[in-house]
Amino acid sequence: MSSYLPTHRDQILLEINQLLSKHGFETSNIYDRSCFDLVARRELMLLLMKVLVNVDGFRGEQAQEIRKVASTFLASPLVVGIKSKNEFLEEDVVYERHGIPVIALETLRNMVVDEIYPEVFADRGGYYVQIDGQIVKKLREQDNLSLKDLADMLHVSRETIYKYEAGKVRAHPETAMILENILNMKVTISMNIFRAKEPENTSETKTQAEPKELVDLGFGVINTHHTPFDALAKPETRSKDIEPLITDLERNRNQKVLQKMATNLKDLSDVIGTDSVFILEKKLDVECIDGVPVVHSWEIEEMKGPAEFLKMLAERRECN
Repeated sequence: MSSYLPTHRDQILLEINQLLSKHGFETSNIYDRSCFDLVARRELMLLLMKVLVNVDGFRGEQAQEIRKVASTFLASPLVVGIKSKNEFLEEDVVYERHGIPVIALETLRNMVVDEIYPEVFADRGGYYVQIDGQIVKKLREQDNLSLKDLADMLHVSRETIYKYEAGKVRAHPETAMILENILNMKVTISMNIFRAKEPENTSETKTQAEPKELVDLGFGVINTHHTPFDALAKPETRSKDIEPLITDLERNRNQKVLQKMATNLKDLSDVIGTDSVFILEKKLDVECIDGVPVVHSWEIEEMKGPAEFLKMLAERRECN
């Protein structure tokens, strides 16, 4: 591990941005006061990253929001930091805060540069690894060893070996090393935390979601907080290949604020690979703001379905 460690969040963000850009990722702007600081994409891999010096500053509400956005876009949420309390995060160890993976900067570097994924994760009581139970069972049977034979050699109970093979229990790294020496084969499983998980059910009831006009038109809408946008929307009855829309609402914001939000929307939609849109209540004589299509609430009310809305976006997307 490098002896140099950045001590300021801005330094960490700069290093991460340079690292990702150098290795084929398209990166977004930095988003302060958001549940994520940086979005990065390389081909089908999409990362939502929160960067902190001390990872204990990651809050539960931030985790809830980043998980919501990640699930919608099939992205991988990730916290990168330097320390927890007064202790530095270990290299090639996965920690967790509020259900989100947490890693050290050097661990991220190993994953991005060398595709070396960590096997060890920290939990209450110490460090653990996940055993590949199918491999253990296959090798044990090839060597004509019973559960008790292998248990005696490993100095654990027969039940423990059974649980290893069934994937029901984790092992300490030292125990896994001894098991690998006995079986003469790697039996631990690496954790590819860049791989997106299956989407969660984040749908909101139609009485909660805004803008109501999109809900009535047939969109599933998920409102967000602590993000550079207000909501995510996707047609409920259309193909799964259609990416969700990033949506901002007017909410009595002035033109200057809307233009700043448009910059963020355009940046994020370009990196994520999706469309963005402003939904305005006030009737402004504009069809887009800095490259982001504008649709008025009254226009949505006159539409017959999501297809008509998506067609209007396509027509106004290149308005500048």
